[in-house]
Amino acid sequence: MSGPVKSVRPFLMFQGGTCEEAITFYTSVLPAGRIVDIRRYGPGEAGPEGSVFRATFEVAGQQVVCIDSPVKHVFDFTPSFSFFVECGAEEELTRLAEALSEGGMFLMPTDNYGFSRKFCWLQDRFGISWQLNFE
Repeated sequence: MSGPVKSVRPFLMFQGGTCEEAITFYTSVLPAGRIVDIRRYGPGEAGPEGSVFRATFEVAGQQVVCIDSPVKHVFDFTPSFSFFVECGAEEELTRLAEALSEGGMFLMPTDNYGFSRKFCWLQDRFGISWQLNFE
């Protein structure tokens, strides 16, 4: 019999050394953002020295684990995984949509789609997808 599960968290694998830039951006834009921990590759290790071996950041109470992959993969982020953000005000949705879409693209532009008053789905400049909702 195995021990209890300690946690279940999203895990993001960045390529091209963008992990730290992305998490610094997310923690500055989203509420209650903070970088919990960053461990970096050292000299002679598998990844480029100074790149992110493993980091944990937190936004709005959700912890996310991430890395800079030392291996270039043929796959990257896909919109089939996204962060779903419930906004408490239309202005907050608008602010987040503007910040997160800079350098990215909208998959569904901000509008009333019938299931909420204001909604958008976008992919940010790092390839991460976000669904922003104001019911």
